[in-house]
Amino acid sequence: MSATTETLSTPAPDQHREAASARRVLLTISFCHMLNDMMQSLILAIYPMLKASFALDFGQIGLITLTYQITASLLQPLIGMYTDRSPKNFSLSVGMSFTLCGLLLLAFAGSYPMVLMAAAMVGMGSSVFHPESSRIARLASGGRHGFAQSLFQVGGNVGSAIGPLVAAYAIAPHGQSSVAWFSLVALLGVILLATVGHWYKAHRAARAKRPVAAIANPLSRRTVVAALAVLLGLLFSKYFYMASISSYYTFYLIDHFGVSTQDAQVYLFFFLGSAALGTILGGPIGDRIGPKRVIWGSILGVLPFTLVLPHVDLTWTIILTIPIGLILSSAFAAIVVYGQELIPGKVGMVAGLFFGFAFGMGGVGAAVLGELADFTSITFVYQLCAFLPALGLLAVFLPDLKSSRART
Repeated sequence: MSATTETLSTPAPDQHREAASARRVLLTISFCHMLNDMMQSLILAIYPMLKASFALDFGQIGLITLTYQITASLLQPLIGMYTDRSPKNFSLSVGMSFTLCGLLLLAFAGSYPMVLMAAAMVGMGSSVFHPESSRIARLASGGRHGFAQSLFQVGGNVGSAIGPLVAAYAIAPHGQSSVAWFSLVALLGVILLATVGHWYKAHRAARAKRPVAAIANPLSRRTVVAALAVLLGLLFSKYFYMASISSYYTFYLIDHFGVSTQDAQVYLFFFLGSAALGTILGGPIGDRIGPKRVIWGSILGVLPFTLVLPHVDLTWTIILTIPIGLILSSAFAAIVVYGQELIPGKVGMVAGLFFGFAFGMGGVGAAVLGELADFTSITFVYQLCAFLPALGLLAVFLPDLKSSRART
């Protein structure tokens, strides 16, 4: 009897080590996501510096964001589809290497076209990093997909939040060339992601020895396509509005309230910090109540705050951006998880599609809103964008995935 008990209990230490290893992987990719998005947000945060150095107008500022985000958005779904079929163990390190080269080019760019080229290289790094990291997060989730996506994404939000602070206190006093020091941060990311690559290689080898269950989708192709269209519409509303904050909030504060550039970057940190908190809350809540409910509450629930924002003073502007960032950012992890459950077996493609579309909408939004600001005003841009969260009503058309599987 004791021998039998001993035999049955032996897998427990192995399972414990495997779970601990998966947690380390999740924390590593979240940390690297922080490094990645901090370096990317430096581009946005030094816009006032680039505007002054190269005598740029708002349209040209928007084109920088468009170049960076379109590069990422066009490549991400393609890379996700490719790695679904042919996984690459160390693709994350390769992607971070592109970011490293882009930062070096940005630091010593002597012309506007060189700035655009640097932004494109950073975008190429993102095109690899996001879908592949989302895949790793799901593999290491232990079934808690919403929590894993939130933990992965909150790293990016934290990185985006501290980017303006880094720009304000480390780059602004020393000039554009000081961006080169952050290539060392990218090098650290390359090294850390190589360790994730070794885990991924071992994980794939272990899975290859197990039988693979057939994946059946209970939903019709038409229903899946319609649901994807709704999710993309929700991402459009979210990231068009986010572009108005991330690209032009500092200019809005400077133009509308007369604050200094450094203070404006600190106030931008408040918004981005609240977005980071919302991201980490959205996934676990989605695991408990379902991603569809989180999507409903996140997109539509922010509407009252966005409608009021363009009509209040500086203090209330800063206060209102906190619930806006908190509520609006909670949707993305739920949207990714919902999409991956909507199309089972296509983790990389779905992550690439959503991350790519989000980046693309952010880029298009930055360019369109920049041109609109040149023709009208920054204040008018915020008054117009205030209505975008009303598109959250589209969530009513999303199917209930749990009931569909139960019927099957």
